[in-house]
Amino acid sequence: MKIPKKLSWFIIGVAALIGILFSLSMVGIEPRDLLETTFMAMTPLILAAVGECLDEKAGVVNIGLEGIFLITAVTGVYWAEIVGDGVGGLIIGGAIMGGLIGLFFGIISTYGKAAQVVAGMGLNVFGLGFVPFLMVALWAFPGIHMFDPKLVIRTIDIPVGGGLFRLSPITIFAIIVVIVVDIILYRTLLGLRIQAAGEKPEAIDVAGVNVNHIRILASTICGALTGIGGAFMPLGWFGGLVKEITAGRGFIALAAVVFAGLDPILAAVSSFIFGFSEGLAFTVMITPGVKEVVPHYFIKMIPYIATIVALAIVGSKRFPKALGKPYIRE
Repeated sequence: MKIPKKLSWFIIGVAALIGILFSLSMVGIEPRDLLETTFMAMTPLILAAVGECLDEKAGVVNIGLEGIFLITAVTGVYWAEIVGDGVGGLIIGGAIMGGLIGLFFGIISTYGKAAQVVAGMGLNVFGLGFVPFLMVALWAFPGIHMFDPKLVIRTIDIPVGGGLFRLSPITIFAIIVVIVVDIILYRTLLGLRIQAAGEKPEAIDVAGVNVNHIRILASTICGALTGIGGAFMPLGWFGGLVKEITAGRGFIALAAVVFAGLDPILAAVSSFIFGFSEGLAFTVMITPGVKEVVPHYFIKMIPYIATIVALAIVGSKRFPKALGKPYIRE
């Protein structure tokens, strides 16, 4: 019986991961700690990357993920403090705020016929300037804000090998999102319409489906998922807020999208790879006997080096023909 290609690559990947973890354990790096950090690091990347895959399948390219991350990180903390609950902040300040940004981006990209790459860069620049201003307006301090630890979304303790493995419920949600989006894209009528909106929009227009509505829907979902990822960083991962909290992760998520060729499953895999490189950097910096040997600043470069290498290896990918092009009825 022939093994499916994706399954064979999965088996190879798991075997390689086990080998890497075993090798790292020989130099004093604890595999459990590394994987816990990896899952934390990959969670916002998966949410943003899968949302962007859906968006670009529909023909809208939003490179403003970094800006959405920044804005929703602040609004997520603000609303968590208002409602007194981290999950509430994640929903209101993350999902809803991100969805509104995605909705606005979708409207200006479709009905406004805006240049989508330029609009995305504008969103990033706006986020970089608006976040320090918003932090001053809300908390009278521009650089950092520490909130009540009770607002941090608690992890789930899973017994593994005589110890406990800490996993965030948002990570589980992100994995479910990957599966749901993959099913929607490739096994439903809505998914067929989304793909047609990016590949041949005139076809669904002739069938009576509004192309702009499909694209706005995809853009809104992308913004909502990215917003959850942005709010997750302070509320589910770091436990605090600084103005540079995203540290380029929005661009790493875009790299994951390119690496995956807009496939949600591959986007999750590439997000894991980037998350693993970031987790390795964090773990090395706190591991006695290792952090003294490996240069501190080199360790911080690992996630970004991994991104550049991945993009160099993957080469060209095929993207939808109408990607980034506003649809004009003839």
